[in-house]
Order: sequence, then C-alpha cells, then structure tokens
Amino acid sequence: MTQLDGVFRREWGPAVATIARWSGDLGVAEDAVQDACAQALRTWPSDGVPTNPGAWLTTVARNRALDRLRRESSRAGKELAAVYETTARDDDRELHPVRDDELRMMFTCAHPALDRASQLALTLRLISGLTVPEIARALLQSEAAVGQRLTRAKHKIRQANIPLRVPPPDLLPERTPHVMACVYSVFTEGYWSSGGPSAIRDELCDEGVRLAGELCTLMPGDRDAHALAALVLLHDSRRRTRVDDDGALVPLDEQDRTRWDRGRIARGLDQLRLAEGASGPYLPQAVIAALHATAPSWQLTDWSVICQAYDRLLELGESPVVRANRAVAVAFRDGFDAGLAALDEVADDPRLARSNIVAPIRADLLRRAGRNREALHWYGIALESDNVSAPAAAFLRRRIAELTPETPNGQL
Repeated sequence: MTQLDGVFRREWGPAVATIARWSGDLGVAEDAVQDACAQALRTWPSDGVPTNPGAWLTTVARNRALDRLRRESSRAGKELAAVYETTARDDDRELHPVRDDELRMMFTCAHPALDRASQLALTLRLISGLTVPEIARALLQSEAAVGQRLTRAKHKIRQANIPLRVPPPDLLPERTPHVMACVYSVFTEGYWSSGGPSAIRDELCDEGVRLAGELCTLMPGDRDAHALAALVLLHDSRRRTRVDDDGALVPLDEQDRTRWDRGRIARGLDQLRLAEGASGPYLPQAVIAALHATAPSWQLTDWSVICQAYDRLLELGESPVVRANRAVAVAFRDGFDAGLAALDEVADDPRLARSNIVAPIRADLLRRAGRNREALHWYGIALESDNVSAPAAAFLRRRIAELTPETPNGQL
C-alpha cells in the first residue's frame, strides 16, 4: 500500500490538472481521479502496476469524467463525446506560454475572485494531492475550516463560471506571487513533512524543485522566481542527510556535509546570482540557505549575516515563525541567553498556537546552554503536542534519553 500511495501522490496533480483542463470542471476532475485511484487499488495489487501509471490513471479518470458529464447533460452521449474530443484536440493545439498542466492549474486557481487562503488551499489539494489534515497543518488552520474553505472555493468557481484556463500573458504577473507560494508550500510539505511516518516526502520535494524550475523557464526575467528556485535547490541539496538509515531526523549541525549534493548547491548559487535585486521574501530565505550550504562547519556559519537576512524578512512582513527562527540565529551570534530572550518576545503569539515550533527551539537552546533540567521539561512539552510527526517525536525522545540522568544501578 505504501508503494501505491507514493504513486498516487506523484500522479495525482498531473491527472487532476489534465482532466480539469479537458472537462472544464474542478469537481468533476477531482472526483474522477479519486475514482481512478480507487479502481487502481482494486486491480493493481493483482494485475501489477502499469508501466505508465500516470497515463493509466488519467485514461480511467477521463472515462469516469465523461460518464458523469453524459449523465448530467441533456445532450446525447455521442454528441457530448464528440464535443469533448474536439475540445481536447483544439486545446492540444493551443499556444500559450504556460505549457505545464500543473502550472496552468496553479495560475487558474490564483483567480482574484478567490481570497489568498482559498487559492492556496485549493492548489495544495488539487495540484499536490495534499489531504485536508495536511493542508490544515501547513496553513495552521483547523481541518473543519480547511474543508469548508475548499468547498466554498470550488462552489464559487462553478457558480461564478470562472474559466479553467490560464489568463493572458499580461495578467500573469498579478497571479505569480500566489503560484510561487504554492510551489514553495509543495516543497515545504515534502522537506518538512508535517505528518505520516516519514520525515521527508521525496515526491513533493522533486515536484517543488521541478515547478520552481518551470517558473524560471516561463519568466526568465523574474528575479523572485529565481530566488525561489535558489531556495528550494539549496535546501534540497541536504535532503539525503536529513534522516539517518532508520529514518530518524538529523539536525543541521550533525549532518555529514560531505554528502550534500554539490551539484544542487552550484545550481542554487547560480539561481541566487540571477535573483539579485529580488524584492520578495524568497531572496533573504535563499541567502540564509546559501550561508548554511557553503559554510565549512556549523561553528563557522556567518550568523551575523543570517540575522540580517531574518531582519529583512521581517521588514517584508511580520511573522512569528520568522521571529522564532531568528531567535536561533541570535543565540549563535550573541549567546544563548540572548537567543532565549528573543524567543520570549514571540513565544506567546496566538498565531503560533497550532504550531509546535517554540517548545523544541527553547528546549534546544536550553540544552546547548547546559540547563538540562529545563531542557527536559520543554522537550516533554514539545513531545506532548498534538502537532508532532512520528519522526519528530522519535527525535525528541532521543534528546530526552540523552539528557535523562541514569540511576546508580544503571537504569533510567
């Protein structure tokens, strides 16, 4: 089942985007692909996974969609089929700068009639195949709120007759920030998986890197697109060292830098040079990633410049998550007491209520400061959080074991 789940994750977005473009209906596309995945679960275990599972799912989904459209139409089935076959052929001949179906869908979901949070939730669901719980964790919202938001967004698209197509080239720039946010959210959910048994979801990391590259190809003069590409490439260069052979998380300061992907780093630095002068939030984040990727060691990392990059991020937009991460950089620049003080300034921000970021940071800074009893307390709080993945929980338990004193007879 795990193998099939990986296939479904990888093929979901392309299949939904293709069927939506062909049928003109998001709900029809999502339901049809869902039906195709259910059919695959029934047949693949005995028949074997097809050589091209994506094509299999798309073909089955297209047939399911056509069956539904026939049932819901007053026109004869043959007439409707002819209409959709003609539409598909005409669409294949359409010339447009956005040739990737998933990017086309992203720009479609970025319609200004939808609010920003609905745009993001809809794209993460339809393009990346994230579940409602995963989207809720990514957006720091409740599952009920996300489910309602998705339903309302699809209803609004249908009721307002919003066309499922890419806007003309002159309107692309106004939707680009949303598309970039979605691409980064896809990568982030893969690189820092918020749920499930694995700390990393390779298919989402690969998809995020690919889509960022597609954006650079689409808009070669957009510096923010290059900054985003730099950011995901530099992060991704460390992917294979983020977990050990048992799947346990390995923190950045303990990773084997000789195993980092130097090709990814070089490409990321090339993109960073093309991004010089970018005005959005991805450039300072890419600078932070570059400083980590090029530092000879954790101790020799340029924490002063990293703090400056965080300050620039805060100038672009107030964020408690940025402030919490900045506290770590302050700790290594000015000392652990200074870092803990910086963390105190944001720890009670209600926007962090659904996250599990403050307790692990506080625990780690206290551990590094030699305040082990306090560190144990905060590691325990972090472990008890409802928003902790299985790999993160295993890492926290390891830290607790390292700090727990042994009794005289050798038992904990």
